[in-house]
Amino acid sequence: MQWLLDRFATARERDAFVHRGRRMTYGAVLDQVAQFGAMLNEKGVARGQTVAIVGDYSPEAFCLILALAENANIVIPLSRESVIEQAAALAISGCDWIAAFDEEGRTPSLTREIIVADNPLLAEFLKRDRPGLILFSSGSTGKPKAILHDLDTVADKFRKQRAAVIAIPFLMIDHFGGINTIFAITSSLGNVVTVADRSIGNICRAIENTKVELLPATPSFLTLLVASNMYRDFDLSSLKRITYGTEVMPQSTLDRVGKAFPGVELQQTYGLSEVGVLRSQSRGDGSLWVRIGGEGFQTKIVDDILWIKSDYAMVGYLNAPSNFDSEGWFNTQDRVETDGEWFRILGRVTDLINVGGQKVYPAEIEDIILGIDNVADAAVFGELNPLLGQIVVARIQLKSPEPVAEVKKRVRASCAARLASFKVPTKVVIADTPLHTARQKKARHA
Repeated sequence: MQWLLDRFATARERDAFVHRGRRMTYGAVLDQVAQFGAMLNEKGVARGQTVAIVGDYSPEAFCLILALAENANIVIPLSRESVIEQAAALAISGCDWIAAFDEEGRTPSLTREIIVADNPLLAEFLKRDRPGLILFSSGSTGKPKAILHDLDTVADKFRKQRAAVIAIPFLMIDHFGGINTIFAITSSLGNVVTVADRSIGNICRAIENTKVELLPATPSFLTLLVASNMYRDFDLSSLKRITYGTEVMPQSTLDRVGKAFPGVELQQTYGLSEVGVLRSQSRGDGSLWVRIGGEGFQTKIVDDILWIKSDYAMVGYLNAPSNFDSEGWFNTQDRVETDGEWFRILGRVTDLINVGGQKVYPAEIEDIILGIDNVADAAVFGELNPLLGQIVVARIQLKSPEPVAEVKKRVRASCAARLASFKVPTKVVIADTPLHTARQKKARHA
């Protein structure tokens, strides 16, 4: 990754990070990478050894990743809100060292931690003498999968320099989208703005204080942002672009975001940990149609399911069989509609609800419910039923208290007016806890 460090050297005085108000220039990043490289040498961290980084984004965490890449180590980023417990993750990947960052993200404690995991794929990869990256999937269809990437290949997508922006890496350091964002920003000599937590208030405050231009977020976060009206309490006029991905965006939320941020470009993104993040272009008419692909990516549709072939694909799963076919195509499990070169993502096949043989997309119902007065958020999922296989259940978070019976009546009436009868929620539950995970993604479960 020497090309990236060489690029940093051309802008030593430019701000690379604003971390909780603390600034670090690209020159300071280079110095910190060198210091960490010396530390690894002093501690005896050998090439090819596996190092888990425990923490979230900070300038120092990024610098340690670069130092480990220079040393051809295998990096396992683990946030304290990871989708998998640390012990379970390291039992799959194995480990030689753990670098745990303090609360401020400044000082890592590097300790020897030998956990042996006999993994043929990783053993074969180590023969390449290249840096690796191991990430864990959310495990929505079972136990989390350990995904091995060549870290040089991940970074190579950003060799072509693009316009510098001030941006917040919204997704966490242990998420492929988070890694993708931070490489995208720094490779273009932009400014990475990190926050202590990803609450609506903290994100808005950071945008106001540092004049953030790009906000990559999830539809769940944007739903809560516009429902709370908190964006009105801050000066967010610096925003030029809001990108959204990782889950299906409700049309009602997209409409509200467009109204709340007139003049701000709204761009849908698409990517998977297994294949990388594709370049995308929203159709520009306020719809959910998107064109995806770009250099290094190919797409095709088989039985309404999106398949992707990528030059930046993972090396493989450490604990599961590959989902790539013999020609290198990956089944995304995402059902789509097509309109020429444009796609509309309907939802993951694994999220579908089967009501008496009829297929129901949760996002379609959530979209309608989110348009109902006094509804702040909604999550729709299937519940087992002895007669129908599954029934539709809607969990709803309200903006202000309201009698349950009235809410249920309004929800069912709104859905019945616009949906087939089998899609109308059989159960409506008022939630007293958030309907999203710590990663600001929809939590569709009982």
